[in-house]
Amino acid sequence: MIQACVVADSNISTSTIAIASGKGGTGKTTLAVNLAAVAARPVALLDCDVEEPNVHVFTPAAWRPAQPVTVPIPLFDAELCDRCGDCQRACRFRAIAVLPTGPMLFEELCHYCAGCLLICPMDAVSEGARPVGTLRQGDWHGVQVVEGRLNIGEASGVPLIEAVRATAPQQGLILLDAPPGTSCPVLASVQDTDYLVLVTEPTPFGLHDLKLAVEMARVLNLPCGVVLNRALDNDGGVRDYLAQMDVPLLAEIPFDRRIAEVYAGGGVIAEELTNYRALFSDLLSRILAEAEKHRQEAAPDQEAV
Repeated sequence: MIQACVVADSNISTSTIAIASGKGGTGKTTLAVNLAAVAARPVALLDCDVEEPNVHVFTPAAWRPAQPVTVPIPLFDAELCDRCGDCQRACRFRAIAVLPTGPMLFEELCHYCAGCLLICPMDAVSEGARPVGTLRQGDWHGVQVVEGRLNIGEASGVPLIEAVRATAPQQGLILLDAPPGTSCPVLASVQDTDYLVLVTEPTPFGLHDLKLAVEMARVLNLPCGVVLNRALDNDGGVRDYLAQMDVPLLAEIPFDRRIAEVYAGGGVIAEELTNYRALFSDLLSRILAEAEKHRQEAAPDQEAV
């Protein structure tokens, strides 16, 4: 039970790269899988899109048995409880109601701040556990693949995302496939990474949501670059926006029927369309170079602190 690349130098320190997008359907997972396919080992591919994980569609891994992931919740002893109501008054999320029969917990509202456990004068509160999802790990052509799957009805996937990220190895390349958007699960997936790759498409919706994603990166102080997927001559204003914001366009993946056919069949582009392998290899090299550049630029500031 769990509680919540082409690398030029084989001795390179761990690099954690997050792949995200402002909206769904841009090709984020496709990019993450293909980067893992061309990366030198060791590499880990972590599916942090716990509400709709789909990395497994493209990586038929040898999966080990799934493990439940739990979050702590309070347990109440009705015999020890004197119905004083201190726990109810202390809970800012209104997750506790003290009834004549004893306290009732609304588990989905509980954030487990442990205030009720600390404040109870009768020591009638102890720590329990509630399952929120499952985590499984497997091996795909030498790639460590990790998937989190949130239980239906759960309000937040953040604890499960944290459990997925906790499986990351201490060395090598770590690729995080983040959920789409800019919500709390996305922040939990991309924060404290070395570099953020944003995938977009040449449409008005793609540009609109790309702007939100770039703003998120700026707020988190994360270096980022953009991959334009299904690229056309008319980019929908993406290139002008990136130039205005001084965000690098890392690569363009063309609008190609053959790519769509491979994707529809659950295949990996870099393996089935060998002429595209160089594109993903060059892209990964540039991503790692950008990450290393920003790491070196940040080093003097960290030493000063």
